[in-house]
Amino acid sequence: MTGSHSDVILDRLTGLHPKLIDLNLERMNRLLAALGHPEMSLPPVVHIAGTNGKGSTAAMIRKGLETAGNTVHVYTSPHLVRFHERIRVAGSLIPEQDLTALLEECEDANKDDPITVFEITTCATFLAFSRTPADYTILEVGLGGRLDATNVVASPAVSVITPVSLDHQQYLGNSLREIAWEKAGILKRNTLGVVTQQSPEALEVIQEVAVSVGATLKVEGHHWHVWESDDGNTGFQDEYGFLDLPRPSLPGRHQIGNAGCAAAVLRILRLDGNSVAAAIGGVSSNEWPARMQRVRDGDLSIHAPEARIWLDGGHNPAAGLALARTLEDLPAGQSTHLVCGMMNSKDPASFLEPFVGLVDSVTGVVIPGETASRLADDIALASQDLGIRASTADGIPDAVKAITSRTPGARILICGSLYLAGALLESFEPGAVD
Repeated sequence: MTGSHSDVILDRLTGLHPKLIDLNLERMNRLLAALGHPEMSLPPVVHIAGTNGKGSTAAMIRKGLETAGNTVHVYTSPHLVRFHERIRVAGSLIPEQDLTALLEECEDANKDDPITVFEITTCATFLAFSRTPADYTILEVGLGGRLDATNVVASPAVSVITPVSLDHQQYLGNSLREIAWEKAGILKRNTLGVVTQQSPEALEVIQEVAVSVGATLKVEGHHWHVWESDDGNTGFQDEYGFLDLPRPSLPGRHQIGNAGCAAAVLRILRLDGNSVAAAIGGVSSNEWPARMQRVRDGDLSIHAPEARIWLDGGHNPAAGLALARTLEDLPAGQSTHLVCGMMNSKDPASFLEPFVGLVDSVTGVVIPGETASRLADDIALASQDLGIRASTADGIPDAVKAITSRTPGARILICGSLYLAGALLESFEPGAVD
């Protein structure tokens, strides 16, 4: 909803702090106190941190809870097209008039004190959640964990740490140990933490933090297990027993791990096997855009009926590896090409390296409307250095036209940034996504 009243307020709020990202809980605690501490009145919280898989895991947990008849608040980030996507109140995206009123209330309470946009919008979200009855709250960490604005909830029902890898080093540290320590900052005393498969280095840090704060961990490979069954289904085992679950409807091998994490959380919340199965099998790319989402002919203002076009917002090395594995699992016989745009804080070479020998070309593009976008030439040069044929284009439609003019039946993956995915989705007609 470009030009809405809430957009005007959000633009105004950007002037309250010189930095877009400034990890610090002092400003949050000050404003929450002025608002009467709404974070203390939330329904039981599932708090999710990690480098990759947070959104998909949150979507599966929500699906399972709702299938069991629960109402659920959900806070995720970033949004793809409209800010309202971040805030789901008791099952529905927050209405414009409610968001506007909450932002104005938080702005009045904050006065002109310094605060980041993410912090003040998180406070507005907590207000919305505290005033509307629901059975559960799902909070996705914005960045890191320890000093993230969401980490003011004193006693979550479950804390979740999805796979930890290198990303946002300028904020979280340059080593896996440092980043894992930041993510593990969501663990709280006398609470349960569900931890997915981690590198030994990251797991060691997470376990050290759990011991230091008095949290109990349920770790994949130790307390629960998930695997792809011989029949293509998903096997899951924990202390409550075995479940034969459907294969995740979201494409990609990495979704097996996300499904297991969601199942482990739902079992802790004492949901039955039917609800867990619905959680894993019922979340498609239709419901979770830019996660290996199929794009239909016509969405890009071109005519490429024979092409198979996919969209994914993955942007770090671990996401590149997961996407490459997903491409490997797709049917053979199609020439495969990437259209890639990235922010200048990301490393194109480390993201693209897993695609060496797997894709026939990479076309670099600039992310529309993003001043912090990498140049298309940066992506093309990184691809060439890896030995991948590379070119540039003025935008996604031109890139797809160029690829399909050479190879009409090409498989094309548009990737590299959630901002790129959002810009593309914003251009779609309603109902244009499979």
